[in-house]
Order: sequence, then structure tokens, then C-alpha cells
Amino acid sequence: MPEGDVVWRSAQRLHAALAGRRVVRSDLRWPSLATVDLTGRVVAEVVSRGKHLLVRLGPGGGSEQPLTLHSHLRMEGSWHVHATGQPWRTARAAHGVRAVLANAEWTAVGHRLGMLDLVPTSEEARLVGHLGPDVLGPAWGPDAVAAVVGALRARPAREVGEALLDQSVLAGVGTYFMAEALFLRGLSPWTPVEALDDDALRALVELERRLLLAGTKDVAHGSLGYVHARSGLPCRRCGTAVRVAPIGRAPQERSAFYCPRCQPGPTPTDDGSPQAPLGAVRRR
Repeated sequence: MPEGDVVWRSAQRLHAALAGRRVVRSDLRWPSLATVDLTGRVVAEVVSRGKHLLVRLGPGGGSEQPLTLHSHLRMEGSWHVHATGQPWRTARAAHGVRAVLANAEWTAVGHRLGMLDLVPTSEEARLVGHLGPDVLGPAWGPDAVAAVVGALRARPAREVGEALLDQSVLAGVGTYFMAEALFLRGLSPWTPVEALDDDALRALVELERRLLLAGTKDVAHGSLGYVHARSGLPCRRCGTAVRVAPIGRAPQERSAFYCPRCQPGPTPTDDGSPQAPLGAVRRR
């Protein structure tokens, strides 16, 4: 699933193409929005909120109410921009198109989006109000860090890896940045929050921020990572085989990659069985 840095970059790209320009073509291929026409509206801005994208549109089309087109990429979604009237640079299945917003210069296409909603801008909180501080948001600072630490402390027995993935605690972190930050801090993902003091939690939260900021510079996930998606391969620090095990509670459990030597501590969901590298062909 795309994480906060990818969504942030998508928002920047969409803002550059759409903001301040009038929509001349609108096509929302979503059951509840199929009859909606956004032509005539001027896009005010495009921003990210954690893993959510918000396209804010001014009044138009006979309505004086500003609207927000909200999307979430989930596992396979993406937004693409190309010059209006020109084909996409790379082929993508037309049946995967979920939204099209075009102005005279640029066309934005939402492909395989996981969520698409249209709400009055004044009611955005219905969709993103549950989120914790945005790790890449403009309001990030000491108060945001303190809020995250407070939210972590509210459930002291919770595993720190699971807590970092909770978007109501910290918006924008996914399994990649959870795994990499915990490796760099030498912590097992299953370490209970209560085992860490406030200084350790603040350092972990600030590290997440630094890693995602690096991701906004187009650092490819996995190219420099230590553990994520490297189960069965040697740790880049100590050579021990990297392992993976579930973290969290059903139906929201996720995969946590870790090095058992560099990240000592509890591993309650790892049965210790041999693990081949991801994508390896198993012999029968």
C-alpha cells in the first residue's frame, strides 16, 4: 500500500497541474458519484492528509458550496497527470479508471482508487477527522510529537509496531516505514509501548518523520531498506536472515519484517520456521 510519502508526492503533482485552473472535463466512475459533474469549478488546491488525497474545488456549476474530492489509493491506486489531448505515457487498463479531472492544459486520472468520495469542504472531518497528526503535514512540530506520544501512551500494552500503523495515532506511516524505523532503533516490532520511555518514543516518532521526508525526494522503497520485504535474505548489518511475522489483530493484522539479532525482544507470532526470500520458487 502506498505510504504517506507517495501520497504527498501525488498531491504535489496534482496541485501543480490542477490548482488555479478550471475543470473542463469531469468523469467520476464511481457508483455513488456517476452523475456528478464538476466542470466549471476551479481547483483551489490539492493536499495530502496521511494516506488520503483531498482535491478542494471552489464554487461552480450552479452551487456556491466548495467541495472536496477525497480519494485513498489503498493497495493498487495511483494518480497520473498528462497533457490534455495527449495519450498516457504508459499503457494502463481503461477499466481501472475511477476519476478524470481535466483542464485546458492538464488531465489527471485516478486509476484503481480504493476510495472516492465527494463532500462539502466544510465536512472533510467526516473522512479524515479520525486521523492523528500527519507525519508530513505543515503543522508538524513539538506539539504534534507530544500528541503522538500521548496517543501511544494511552494504550501501554500495545505492540509498538502495531501502534505505529494506527492512522489515528500517526497518519502516513505504513509497514515499510514502520519496519525500517524499528530496525534503525534496534526494537522488535512486538515490543510493548510501556517498555519505552518518553525520550525513546519521541526519538522513534521523529525518525519516522525523517524517513518519510527522505521518501518525498523519490527514494525508491526497498532500494536502500534494511529489512522490509527482505525475509530470508541476510541482514545488511549483521548477516542474520531477516524474518517476517504477522503483527496486529484480525482483520487488520499486517506483516512486520525484522532482524532477530539487531532487534532483540519479543516475537510472539513468529513460529521460527524456515523462510525463503519473497518470490522464491519453492521446491516440492
